[in-house]
Amino acid sequence: MKTEINPQETKRAQAFELWMSSPMPMVTLVKTLDVSRLLKLSRRSGLKFNTLMCWCICKAASEMEEFFTLPEHGKLVRYDRLAINVIVENSKGGINSCDIPYSADLQQFNCEYLALTAQAAKECRSTMLDDHVIIGTSAMVQTELDCIVNQYTEKFLNPLVMWGKYRKSWFKTLLPVSFQFHHVQMDGGDAARFLERLQKTINGGC
Repeated sequence: MKTEINPQETKRAQAFELWMSSPMPMVTLVKTLDVSRLLKLSRRSGLKFNTLMCWCICKAASEMEEFFTLPEHGKLVRYDRLAINVIVENSKGGINSCDIPYSADLQQFNCEYLALTAQAAKECRSTMLDDHVIIGTSAMVQTELDCIVNQYTEKFLNPLVMWGKYRKSWFKTLLPVSFQFHHVQMDGGDAARFLERLQKTINGGC
């Protein structure tokens, strides 16, 4: 469910005035995460690394109120549910977009992740959850990347987490992550706090 709210009655009132009409209101932060535990858990449990990464992103975001408020068409909207979007390679060699609702139960999230991405791949059809606030993702695991900056478009103002191939060393597995967000939704300090929370979730939240 989503509800339009009055920006002046929220703590984002000043940000709304400053950034809602800005031609470039998106901000990108980059942080290198230690995903050693996540890779070990993936191998031990049989769960896909990307599934675990998406679940950790959702769990960290679900604990921050900033993620449930989003600018849309010049208005401020509050949601009560969270989902994550993944890009799926379909059976015709193209790609589709797939929204997966967040569940605090990792096994339930995994079941929906597998079912919905398989459906998108088979049917070559994108699925969208209009009543959820969506965290976008883009995982380009073909190569190691230092940073990703997404295009800006007025059609997509939702937060976006992007990464490439993780980097293995003797003692750690590292993954640079880019986090792009709309300045009306949150400030840089909030975004930095999310990235710290994401690292803590990876370390012990699964």
